[in-house]
Formats: sequence, C-alpha cells, structure tokens
Amino acid sequence: MASSRFVLFLLLSLASFSYSHQIEETFLQCLSDILVPNTFLTPDYADFTPLLTSRAINLRFTTPSTPKPEAIFTPLNETQIQTAVICARKLGIQVRVRSGGHDYEGLSYTSVMNSSFVVIDLSKMRGINVDTTENSVWVEAGATIGELNYRVAEKSKTLGFPAGICTSLGVGGHITGGGYGTMMRKYGLAADNVLDARIINANGDILDRKLMGEDVYWAIRGGGGGSFGIIVSWKLELVNVPETVTVFAVTKTLEQDATKILYKWQEVGSVFNEDLFIKVTLAGSNVSGTTNKTVSTTYQALFLGGIDRLMQIMNVSFPELGLQKEDCIEMSWIESVMFFAGYPRNVPPSVLLEGKPSFLNYFKAKSDFVRQVIPESGLDDIWKIMMEEGSPLMIWNPYGGMMNSILESSTPFPHRKGVLFKIQYVASWMDPVMEEKHVGVLRKLYECMTQYVSNSPREAYANFRDLDLGRNDKHEFIYDIDDKRLSWGKMYFKDNFERLVAIKADFDPDYFFIHEQSIPRLSRGT
Repeated sequence: MASSRFVLFLLLSLASFSYSHQIEETFLQCLSDILVPNTFLTPDYADFTPLLTSRAINLRFTTPSTPKPEAIFTPLNETQIQTAVICARKLGIQVRVRSGGHDYEGLSYTSVMNSSFVVIDLSKMRGINVDTTENSVWVEAGATIGELNYRVAEKSKTLGFPAGICTSLGVGGHITGGGYGTMMRKYGLAADNVLDARIINANGDILDRKLMGEDVYWAIRGGGGGSFGIIVSWKLELVNVPETVTVFAVTKTLEQDATKILYKWQEVGSVFNEDLFIKVTLAGSNVSGTTNKTVSTTYQALFLGGIDRLMQIMNVSFPELGLQKEDCIEMSWIESVMFFAGYPRNVPPSVLLEGKPSFLNYFKAKSDFVRQVIPESGLDDIWKIMMEEGSPLMIWNPYGGMMNSILESSTPFPHRKGVLFKIQYVASWMDPVMEEKHVGVLRKLYECMTQYVSNSPREAYANFRDLDLGRNDKHEFIYDIDDKRLSWGKMYFKDNFERLVAIKADFDPDYFFIHEQSIPRLSRGT
C-alpha cells in the first residue's frame, strides 16, 4: 500500500513538473519576438528567487511552502505587456500583476486558487513625467509613492500628491484601492485626484480614459487591483502644499491619561481644520523602568502650515494632548514624507529613489471603520487585549474634511461621510513559528471591536486585503448578494459592489483577470 501511494505521488509530481515545464516553454516561445535578456525568469534561474522576493513586503509569502509562479516576466514597455497578456490568454495561463508587492495577502505574486500562474512584474516600468505648468504628473505603475514624491519635489517645493504614508507602495496598485495619505482630509484620496489612466485589457488593447469609458474609469479608481486589466500608468493632479509644513510625534501612556486623551481625539480628530491630520498608533509596551504592562498611544501629525498657527488650533481644539512648541518641527513637504515613513532626519530624501521598504517582517492585518465614538469602557476592553503577549498594533487614521464632501458613489471607495476614523490592525512577528499566536490575538481583538465599529456591513479597506473576510476559490464563483463567501465585496465597496460586478461582466466577460478577491462573475440570470 505504501509503495502504491509513493508511485501515485511520483506520477502526480512528474505530471505537475511536466505541465509546469510546458507552461514555461510555450509562454517563452510566444514571447520570443519581444524578449530581451533578464526579463523572463523561471525557477531554475539563480535570479528568480531574489526577484520574486524583492518586492514582497510580507515574509509570510516568501516561505518554501508558498506557491510560486512558473515564470516572472518584467516588461520594459506597454507593447511587451500587451504581448504577454495576449500570449497568456491564448495559452490559458493565469497571470498575477505586481507593481509594488504590498498586497497584504500576497495575491500579486502568489496564488492559492491556481497551481500554475505567471507574474507580470512592473518593477522596471517606473517612468515619472512631472508637468508643473498644468500641475500634473504621468507616472508608470511600477514606480513607488516615494519615487513619485521625490520627483515632484525636484520640480517644485509647493506641489505634492495626497498618496500613501508608506513610501515603498507601488503607484499602480495603491490607487486601485483608493489610496489614503496624510493630506486626505484636505484633498481626499489618491483615487480622487486621478485625471487619466492607461490600462491593458484582456484583449491586449491599450486604453486611456476616453477609450475605456467612464464606467471602467470609475471602477479602477478604488475598485481593487487585478480585476479589470493591467494599469500601466496614471495621470495625477498635483495639489498645493506650503513651502513649510509642521510635524510632531507625542506619546502618552495609560499612566499619562491616555484613555481620556484618546476619547477626546475621537471627538475632534475628524473635525479639526482640514490642514491638520493627526493619526494615532496604539501599542502594548512596558511601564518605563519596569516589566509592568501598559499601552502607548503615539500621536503623529502633519499640519499644512507653521508652528504658530498649529499651536493656536491645538490649544483651542485639543488642549488635552498638552502639545508644546518644542514638540513641533517645521520642514519641507518632502521632509514630512520622510518623517511619516520613519526615516531619521539625517537621511537624505534621495533614499526614496531606492523604492524599498525600510523593514520586512511576517504580518497579518485587518481593518475597520468607526462611525461613533468608542466609550472609555470600550477603550478599557482594548487595553486588556493589547497588554497580552503578542498583541497587534492599532493605527487610527482620522477622516472628515474633504472626505465628508465626496459622495460614496463617486468612486468605488465608499467610506466617506460619517466616518470618524479608520482602524488598521497589524500583527507582526519575526519567527514564523509565532504566526498562530500573533494571528490568534489579532482575531481576538478584531472580534472584541465588533460592537464599536460600523455594521451592516462591517466596513473594511480594500487595500488592507484580508482573506478572513472571504475569497473566490474557483473560476466559476458567481456573484450572489447573500453568499457569505463574498461578504468582502460589501465590506470593501458597500453598495458600489453591484456596479463593479456589472462593469466586470461587460469589460472582462471571459474573466481573464481573476484572483482570490477579484470582482466575481455576474450570473446569467442577474
């Protein structure tokens, strides 16, 4: 019996190897007319694994057991992407598309849905063309938010873009989920500041805003990445920033009245002057000089102006924080980008051109949106879990300002008016054997928060992808409003989900672009 099982295992392994080799050979042959050296790598190349892991920020998806692509193709231009899409579709090969590698569940470079797939990696497409005469920029999908900010700052000290806080985010994917940043209360999301885009559809056609049509243009600005085509570039509207901005970071522990201060922040964070953005990071820690557990709350702020005006606002609206002038630092806009990314003051902004994250770890994240102030008793519930070993971070980002002025239906991103703040939960660890423990505490905290966050649906952020919320496991997954496996759709997009499903059916009727949380099939009877 054991011998029979071994023979069966060997036959299956050989069949799998044969099929994988066939994919590599046929795909390579189809691409042969456009290939240049070092743009097509298969697992037998020495550079394959370094390339695969080069933009994978979550170490959970770089382990030996993680499903790997049959090949990685790094195109140099739009024409090469067109050819790759046409070849993959003709050969029936599933593709995953990666720009920055920040997909929280690794779906841009791995798959639990299909055993055989290839990755189209856009890391070599990083062109940025800034036009200060019309305050716009064309940026290719493989460029990072840090690179974008740096190139804009090169041309102007008074222009910026309201995009992500993490500078190693790929522009291509960041905007497809909405894209929040420190200026969202003043100017909205990255997706709210798009002027045009170039996308390659399942037929290999290159389409701009006019050719793709307003429905698809609506869908790609917040409807999630990987569902409609390959975004190759965005045209973005730049916004005005003062030559001098102000930042601060102030930490309060439970022993320093953190509970009452955070309660007050919930009341005022979303109604501050729109020039002021104050996020709060909550983390378990030790009381100074002891082994006793406490919770630290760190208030990190960007103010689009100078210290004096900031102090006037804080003294009137949020005196509970006890902000002092010496806590504040005036700097340029690009320096504030570095500040929020966690770089020391002595590191030059040119480091942003490297396009790399400042650190890597294993992590799992979840998200929530809060529409009512959490009472102090609820904060006490949070503290109890956050003082447990292996507890996650919580990052609270304020809404209000411009976010209240944009309709839920204006883009697929619906979390607008009435949201006080968004919560990101992040459990991280450095030893892979600790995953179960850390993820367990994360899910416990998320469950605890059920009574304090939005409901019907419980909202979630598409760019903080979370497969706990459900997934497409098969190609034939059909849209059903009552199917709990698709609950992520309503959580990410609310009522916009149904429109996304209809647009997907029209724009990609053969469902070539699919992944575990891609927009599902529209049933024929719908």
